[in-house]
Amino acid sequence: MRTFGWAEFLFILEAAKWTITLSVLAFVGGSLVGLLVALARTSDVPALRHVAMLFTRIFQGTPLLLQLFLVFFGAPVLGLEIDPLIAAAVALTLNSGAFLGEIWRGCIDAVPRGQWEAAHALSLSYYWRMRAIVLPQAFKIAVPPTVGYLVQIVKGTSLAAIIGFTEITRAGQIINNATFQPLLVFGAVGALYFVLCWPLSLWAGRLERRNLRAGAR
Repeated sequence: MRTFGWAEFLFILEAAKWTITLSVLAFVGGSLVGLLVALARTSDVPALRHVAMLFTRIFQGTPLLLQLFLVFFGAPVLGLEIDPLIAAAVALTLNSGAFLGEIWRGCIDAVPRGQWEAAHALSLSYYWRMRAIVLPQAFKIAVPPTVGYLVQIVKGTSLAAIIGFTEITRAGQIINNATFQPLLVFGAVGALYFVLCWPLSLWAGRLERRNLRAGAR
C-alpha cells in the first residue's frame, strides 16, 4: 500500500489547473448567459421576462449534481459524444447563468428609479437606456456579489468528480483509493480549495466595503 507523500500531493496539485480551467469556463459562460437572463428579466417584452424567469426557476430549483447527470448522460442518448470537461462546463455555465442573472437583475433594479425616469423622459430605447445609463451604474453594484459568487463556482466544480472529470476532488479520490489515508488526502484537498477561494472572499468583502463607503459619501 502506498503512503501519502510529496508525489501524491503533486498529483492533486496538478489537478488544480483543471479546477481553475473549469471555473473560468463556467464563469465566462455563466456571465454571458447571466447577462442575457438579467436583460430579459428587465425587458419591456413580457414573453422574454417569462422565459427568463422559467429558466432561472428550473436551474435554481434543481440540484447542480442532477444537472451534471442530465448533460453528461443525456448527450449520448441524443447521439452526442461528450467529454466530461465539456459536460461539466455546460452544466456549470447554465447553473451559474441562472444565479448570476438573478444577481444582476437585482443590481439593475437597484439603480435609482429617477435614472430610469430620466431615460424615459429622453425617449431613449431600451438598448440605449441600458447601455448609456443603467448598466454602467449596475456594474458598480454587481462587482462584489459577482466576485463572491465566483467562490461558489470554484467549490461547485468539485461535483464534476462524479462524472469522472479529474479536478481536485477526483484527484483526491484517486489518491485515497491508493493510500487509504483519507484524513491526509482530503485535508490536502480542502487546503487547496481554501487557497483558491479565500483570496476571492477577501476581495469580494473589500469591494463591498468600498461600495458602502462610496454610497455613504
